[in-house]
Amino acid sequence: MNCKIEKSELSGGLICPPNKSYTHRAIFLASLAGNESKVENILYSEDTLATINACKNLGAQIELINHSLVVKNPIGTGSLATEINAGNSGTTIRIASGIASIFSSEILLSGDSSLQTRPMQPLLEALETMGATCSSHKGKPPIKIKGKIKGGEVTIPGNFSSQFISSLLITAPLTEKGMNLKIGENLVSKPYLDATISTMRHFGVTVQTLIPYKRYNVSPQIYKPATFSVPIDFSSLALLLSAAVLCGKNFVIQGSMGNLPQGDEVFIDILENLGVTVTFEENKISVKSPEKLTGGKFDLSNSPDLLPPLAILSLMTTNPIEIVNVKHARIKETDRIAIIAREIIKLGIKVEEREDGLILWNSNELKGGFLNSENDHRLFMAFCIAGMYVGNCTVTNPESIKVSFPEFIQDMKKVGAKISMV
Repeated sequence: MNCKIEKSELSGGLICPPNKSYTHRAIFLASLAGNESKVENILYSEDTLATINACKNLGAQIELINHSLVVKNPIGTGSLATEINAGNSGTTIRIASGIASIFSSEILLSGDSSLQTRPMQPLLEALETMGATCSSHKGKPPIKIKGKIKGGEVTIPGNFSSQFISSLLITAPLTEKGMNLKIGENLVSKPYLDATISTMRHFGVTVQTLIPYKRYNVSPQIYKPATFSVPIDFSSLALLLSAAVLCGKNFVIQGSMGNLPQGDEVFIDILENLGVTVTFEENKISVKSPEKLTGGKFDLSNSPDLLPPLAILSLMTTNPIEIVNVKHARIKETDRIAIIAREIIKLGIKVEEREDGLILWNSNELKGGFLNSENDHRLFMAFCIAGMYVGNCTVTNPESIKVSFPEFIQDMKKVGAKISMV
């Protein structure tokens, strides 16, 4: 199944979905606290449902009520499954791997074909230094983990994924010794680590920062029951803002920002540097765009999910957009750097692919094309938005949006997007 996209003008209001990263973290931590912990305004998607099922398989009792989740009994109180299927969710398998290491039973963690290409070896090696027995397929899922880890000193590289560090921090208070964590290399996606620490604090656990993004200490502690409300997702908001810039006319995005850290908030600054005026008013966001954007050089080391929405803005620039320090986007659901370079050139954009990013020039000779999203949800949405600006585009794999924004197509059609299934 593919989507046919024609030139579109967007107007009216659209609600931004809840944050996927905070939904994952809050579900895991509520499931570790138990005793009527509640997560409100959760994102219902394939990825977050994978986390719910992982927590259930680890022994938590969970009830879903409307857009909220209530944990009756925490992880470890019910029967422990021998296998966890994380589907397409890297966050699920990485955090669940850490939690699985506190049990003495062997647990198999697996996922779909895409997840089986994503690296796990640095996390497995860190768990092994603390007493776990781990096996994998060349450092990738499926993996087997058998604890019980005791904690202590552990070092892990930070240049692959911040999810490894989040997994260790979430697991640390559950260990006998706690954890002294040292991060080697330069940490990527730093704001996601801040999100983890903020969510842990909400559930009663303190992380001692010795050197920011380098050394942390977590003593043995108990997660405490709490109610957590998930804010809107700035990763999804960035895509909607790109749609507003390229195709919007009186187009408003609605949703509560909250006061929790989100690295992708930097997209607001990026838009302003490109010449866009962004206005916030009573949980509503709108933009005013010039006829052409200015271009510029942007470092996405801390916000790799901004690569797709920023790349498609090259369709409207006078000067090139240069994107740097985002090599870790090559080990997301797909190699996003390579696929964007391969596909966006079909629309008339000149592209230089680099190891850690892209340079994109607007040729002023834009045209439609057949765009293969490789079943990557963020690429599918970005390519659809590009199609709304250029017209006469076909984009593959609409089913991929189940991962983070299940209502994307129907929501966009409500505000004027010309999308049809073919």
